[in-house]
Amino acid sequence: MAVSVEEFQYRYGARTFAGYLAWNPELPGPRPGVLIVHEWLGPGENVKRRARMLAELGFVGFAADVYGVDVRPTSAPQAAAAMGAALADRVELRGRLNMALSVLQADRRVDARRVAAIGYCFGGGCALELARSGATLNGVVSFHGALQTTLPAQTKPLAKILVLHGAEDPLVDPAKVSVFMDEMRAVQADWQFVHYGNAVHGFTNPQAHDRAGGLCFDALADARSWQHMQGFFAELFA
Repeated sequence: MAVSVEEFQYRYGARTFAGYLAWNPELPGPRPGVLIVHEWLGPGENVKRRARMLAELGFVGFAADVYGVDVRPTSAPQAAAAMGAALADRVELRGRLNMALSVLQADRRVDARRVAAIGYCFGGGCALELARSGATLNGVVSFHGALQTTLPAQTKPLAKILVLHGAEDPLVDPAKVSVFMDEMRAVQADWQFVHYGNAVHGFTNPQAHDRAGGLCFDALADARSWQHMQGFFAELFA
């Protein structure tokens, strides 16, 4: 299957961000679009690979950039600092996410009425922030994402929500899960929550091997979560 990719830059406020778009040129358009938000290390090969995988499924995949082109962490301390700065101002973060969403929706290959967002770890939390912000999109998927927020939803999100979570994740513990579920119930969101037994944080990342530290790849949970996402998209875009 032929997949085409394009790398480009876009702006929000005074900052410049990097975009990576993947699509199958052999399919008639416009197609449903999926925004992909990166982990704490920034927009690297993992989210680009997911964009290409989505293109192979018939979507237009857009790996966005939350940090800006001048922020590319190369170590855990740098990543923690970059993520902390992004999370410290949720209004700015939501602005960047909504701009990325608008870039995807404006692309000529995309059906702007059929869009979703997914994210990994930090990016999973970002996908949930998009939903909480009231963004106009069909659904969001969080893969082992952060669930807590300083700006909980006040009204029912327009997006349907799917959270894919490692049952043994020590970084997003049951207390945080409970708070999130209560938030969703309070606004009567359309939400689903899937636990994967024996999986910890980062279960989709083949480079994660620190199970003692709570961050480890799990091939079975990775495969199952990708299938759950596809089933969710089948519902969204039917």
